[in-house]
Amino acid sequence: MAVSEVPDAEAGRRDAVLESALLTFARHGYRKTSMEEVARTARISRPGLYFLFASKPDLFRAAVTRALEQDLAAAEEILADTGKPLRERLVGAFDRWAGRYVGPMSRDVPAVIEQNPDLLGPIVRTAPKRFEELVVAAVGGEAAADVAQTLISASVGVKHQVETREAYLGRMATAVDLLVP
Repeated sequence: MAVSEVPDAEAGRRDAVLESALLTFARHGYRKTSMEEVARTARISRPGLYFLFASKPDLFRAAVTRALEQDLAAAEEILADTGKPLRERLVGAFDRWAGRYVGPMSRDVPAVIEQNPDLLGPIVRTAPKRFEELVVAAVGGEAAADVAQTLISASVGVKHQVETREAYLGRMATAVDLLVP
């Protein structure tokens, strides 16, 4: 059955499992997360979880891919809303792209990706590149690529320096104010 043919209830259950899995991986780390723990958090039986995902790497790949795709779509929508000031759109896009990951997930998930580059496939390269393209288009002008790359670098650094999403947003607002006319 193709993805487009998956009944709504099954697709909703799959989405709920993927969201639970992402939260569980963030809370316990990749290595310490078991399929049993994900099943318990998702309120699904372990055999039911294995019916949806054959292995922990498959589940992790699906959960992270879904999150990246959702984050890109949300960032694109935020940046496209030209009825709002550019500063607000940029901060909102960075919040969706990285701000919501401040905390435990910012420590474990990138480490898992770095240690297992083939675990997620090409999306680990294509998603960040697409986000950069969205920021470049939003900023516009001659220096757009440099500004976008600098904001992305600032975001990466800030994400690892702060403990809360609010602190991340404050620092990114400052970076945007400094770099975007």
